Amino acid sequence: MTEDLLRELTPKVLGSVARRSGDFHAAEDAVQEALLAATAQWPTGGIPENPRAWLIRVASLRMIDHQRSDSARRERETRALHFGYLSASESDENADRDDSLSLLFMCAHPALSAPSAIALTLRAVGGLTTVQIANAFLVPEATIAQRVSRAKQSIKESSSPFQLPRGEEWNARLRSVLHVLYLIFNEGYVTSTGSQLQVLQLSDEAIRLTRMLALLLPKNGDVMGLLALMLLNNARRRARTGRDGELIPLSKQDRGLWVKAEISEGVALVSGALSSGSIGEYQIQAAIAAVHDEAASIEETDWKQILALYDILKRISDNPMVNLNRAVAVAMVHGAAAGLDLLDELNSQPQIARYHRLEAVRAHLLEMSGDRAGAIRCFRLASERTGNAAERTYLRMRAAEIAANPT
Repeated sequence: MTEDLLRELTPKVLGSVARRSGDFHAAEDAVQEALLAATAQWPTGGIPENPRAWLIRVASLRMIDHQRSDSARRERETRALHFGYLSASESDENADRDDSLSLLFMCAHPALSAPSAIALTLRAVGGLTTVQIANAFLVPEATIAQRVSRAKQSIKESSSPFQLPRGEEWNARLRSVLHVLYLIFNEGYVTSTGSQLQVLQLSDEAIRLTRMLALLLPKNGDVMGLLALMLLNNARRRARTGRDGELIPLSKQDRGLWVKAEISEGVALVSGALSSGSIGEYQIQAAIAAVHDEAASIEETDWKQILALYDILKRISDNPMVNLNRAVAVAMVHGAAAGLDLLDELNSQPQIARYHRLEAVRAHLLEMSGDRAGAIRCFRLASERTGNAAERTYLRMRAAEIAANPT
């Protein structure tokens, strides 16, 4: 219980301490010390009445202690006062303030490239491991570790302070923030590592933060589109796993378990965004999810409309993941062979060539085409490449089912 609570509170505490101090690197170190103190004290002494205030207060005191030991003690203490370190009572009074969204924008620092800012934010705010971030970017783990390390160093050396953006700076950083929220949700929807298919806390947190962003920017089409996409996918989550946590594919889900309120809200959001003329990658992905959600059964899915939407998405964001998903739609409209041809083109793209889902899709299309041996081989290969145990079990089961039922 303590571990889960600390994981949930970490980005909120870090956001508060970093906002007040203007020093991300020192804030992160201080928060880690506060977390260690909580891990040592809470199991025996009990969880404080206001655990977030406790962590903020301890982390702030740790920062002041470190600064006092510095040779430039007076200068740093003046700076600490300038940024508003709070006393214990003041911390309690302001502990309900949620700085998570602020931290998202602070991490989208002008000294950083977009990939570095996103990697840093996923680590600091999303709480994702370097392995999970690497899987999201389809790059080696070492690459992400270097990006995060360099990002921290760049912020430390930059003349631009680590603080909330002002004026037009908000819009300049918005793209990175939206991408971070998108990746946090995706990691929660299908986690890249571990025994469970989903990490509901991650997807719930991504939705919560995106709702907060929508309140700040109610007419922004990209924000509306992203929130719609999350809701339309999240609406299916109760039907995506069985009693023992096993993966249930879209084609076999009980659609009666889908949350109609989330579907209705998502459809309304994406319809509003598109009718206002705002057409971006999140809006189009949300429109695709809406077509799936509004179909009464898998057989009634309008694949021609989905393919048309993927054609638009490809023009907006031509990347391997879009092309992989588009290959499925092509196969459903024009036949398995057409989809397999598109998959063959992806083999030469290093970002996705060893991605497990490429082989999983290939297996599905080979099964559609009647190539049972090829489907078994690809399902097994996909199972070896995924880090998610639920996916691995499902892929192995599919290979076994085909092998056991010759026609």
